[in-house]
Amino acid sequence: MTTPSTLATTVKAARRALKLKQAELAAAAGVGIRFVVELEAGKPTVQLGKALAVLEALGLECRIVARSEAQAGQGRP
Repeated sequence: MTTPSTLATTVKAARRALKLKQAELAAAAGVGIRFVVELEAGKPTVQLGKALAVLEALGLECRIVARSEAQAGQGRP
């Protein structure tokens, strides 16, 4: 992921796949519903710790890799 928009799309899709309402996800992650709304809207200044808590509640994780490794994994030069 390289943009807040990409993270937003991923979070929203995962929440919907789990058939969770935003309020349910917020409760599971220990964050406020407003935070989930802003995260799913792609707000670029959300708090990292809270975003990671939301990802964990969705069964997702964030990994940091060098761009050269990420591109190689996608079949790019």
